Amino acid sequence: MKFEQVLIAVIVVIFILALSYAVALGAMGHDVPPLNIRELARNYLRLAFNPWKQNLTVMSPEVVTSVIWDFRGLDTFFETAVLYLAIIGTVVIYRGVYTASKEVVSNFDTLGMSPIAKTVTRITLPLVLATAVSIALHGHLTPGGGFQGGSTAAVILILILVIFSLHFSVRKGLTKNTMLTLRSLGLLGISITSIIVLILGLITGCQAFIFQNQPKAYSPIGLPASINGVLISGTLLLFNIFECFAVATGLTLTFIIMLTPESEIRSVMSGDRYE
Repeated sequence: MKFEQVLIAVIVVIFILALSYAVALGAMGHDVPPLNIRELARNYLRLAFNPWKQNLTVMSPEVVTSVIWDFRGLDTFFETAVLYLAIIGTVVIYRGVYTASKEVVSNFDTLGMSPIAKTVTRITLPLVLATAVSIALHGHLTPGGGFQGGSTAAVILILILVIFSLHFSVRKGLTKNTMLTLRSLGLLGISITSIIVLILGLITGCQAFIFQNQPKAYSPIGLPASINGVLISGTLLLFNIFECFAVATGLTLTFIIMLTPESEIRSVMSGDRYE
């Protein structure tokens, strides 16, 4: 056994023992969860879906989504922007790297994994896609949302990259530029959704605010809570849809860069450029 493996095992054992000892001493507190709900949490629970308080509610039975995209929507927007800028920085570092083979491949069936793996992937991809769409579109009703749906959708694209090969995926349009464009459109959609009520306010002459969802006592406009009896919770459905696009394409973009052959990266770093 190598020294590094022994060291890692020792560190893991020490960490587990230290954590167990701390918990035994009450480091996590003696009341988990606390006996009384804090006032802030009580208001979140009371106002997430409350048709009887139209000027205060989010009209979403999913409290977590209500907090993320309404009560603290500005925080979520900046977190999404930080992730976007991190991916942009990664793309800048790898600029000039060509993510497909220069050689002409006449038969893509020879690339990637075995026919069995490809067949199973073709069967399971629609199931994964349906799950991703369901998670994203029902994020304002049940646990889930745009980030979870986008992460699930990214599995589809990553499976294509791995099972069918990077070269096949790039030739079919699954490129880092395409993913970056789609992610930018997703972030643009989030930005527009965050100010859509403000725009309506400017058009109608009413006072409105960014990240406003339902009408308020001092701002009587907002997006509808439901359409034809179907609850959409105002802006929350739009936020989840655009966040799904942004997350799915962002994770895929990162994976495309990770799969880039080292030889191509070294070629670019040494000064060579592909035409």
